[in-house]
Formats: sequence, structure tokens, C-alpha cells
Amino acid sequence: MVKIRLRRMGRRNRPFYRVVIADERSPRDGKFIELIGHYNPLTDPETVNIDEEKALKWLRHGAQPTDTVRTLLNKLGIMDKVKPTSSQN
Repeated sequence: MVKIRLRRMGRRNRPFYRVVIADERSPRDGKFIELIGHYNPLTDPETVNIDEEKALKWLRHGAQPTDTVRTLLNKLGIMDKVKPTSSQN
């Protein structure tokens, strides 16, 4: 399955993260498919920069965000733009 998740970068005790599309079997800091944004929790206020078009494209193709990335996408209002798939017949 394809996941939208964080990839840790930076030095010890000074992390920042890249928001990437990756196969769930690849390691946290390993190979990824596409870079869609950045997240820096150390700035005040924290910096979140995610390409909305790329995120929506991957969400519509079935990529599952991790809990932390889902929170970031909710803050930016990106999750609201994805139509929930309901099984109404």
C-alpha cells in the first residue's frame, strides 16, 4: 500500500521532516516515490508546506496518510477537499 508519511531529516535534536509518498514496506528514511512537502515543528509557529495538488492526486489514487500527516492535512484543509467514498446504492 502507498502511504503519505514523514521522512526525518536534520541533525540530532534538530529534526525537520519531508512529507513523502512511499511504499509502506520501505524504511522511514529510505526510498520514496515523490516529495510533496515539508514540515518543521521547531519554528514558532510550526512551518507546514504541502503541495495541495500533489496531495489531492495521491489521496484520490488511494494513498493512506499516517496519523501525523492526516493532522497536518486537516490543518491545511486538504482533507476536506477529498470526497469520502461512501457505498450508497
